[in-house]
Amino acid sequence: MLNDLLRRIGRIPTAIRRATVVPTLVRCGIALCGVLAVAVSWPTELLASQFVVLLVVIAVWPAVAPRGRAATFAALVVVTGWILDTAGFDSRIALWRVLAIATLLYLGHTLTALAAVLPYDAVVNLDVPGLWLGRALIVVLVSAVLTVLALGLTADLGGGAFQLATLAGLAAAIGVTMLLVRLTRRT
Repeated sequence: MLNDLLRRIGRIPTAIRRATVVPTLVRCGIALCGVLAVAVSWPTELLASQFVVLLVVIAVWPAVAPRGRAATFAALVVVTGWILDTAGFDSRIALWRVLAIATLLYLGHTLTALAAVLPYDAVVNLDVPGLWLGRALIVVLVSAVLTVLALGLTADLGGGAFQLATLAGLAAAIGVTMLLVRLTRRT
C-alpha cells in the first residue's frame, strides 16, 4: 500500500507537465465554485478562524479528485455550514444566499462530472466546456425563476391550496424524472 502511494506521488510531476489548458480551467472552476459556496454558506465567525483551512481543502478536493466521492462530501459540508449558520448562529435566511449556494453547488457538481470524464491531458476545444456551462446556466436560471415564483405563491396560498400546490410540484418532479430516464434509455 505504501509503494502504491509513493508511486502515485511520483507521478504528480509528470501529470503537471502533461496537463492542458481546458481541463485545468475546468478544475479551477470546480475549485472556485467550491470555495465560493463555502464562503457563502458557513458563518463568518468560523471562516475567520483556523477552520477555514480545512474548509478550503474540502472545497478544492473535488477539483483534484473529480472521480471519487469528493463532490458529494464537499456539497454536504456546504449544506452543513448553511444549516449551522441559520440554526446555530441564528442568521437570517436570505433568498440570495439560498440561490447562490444552490447555483454554486450545481455548477461545481456539473463541472466535476465534466472533469471526471475529461482527462487532464486531453486536447479539447474551448466550446466543449462553454456549451456545458451554457446548459448549466440555463438550468440555474430556470430553477431560480421557479424558486422565486414558488416563494411568491406560498405567500398567497395557504392551507389546502398550499398542499395541492406541493402535490402538483411533486407530480411534476416525478414526471420530469421519468421523462429524463426514458430519454437516456433511448440514446
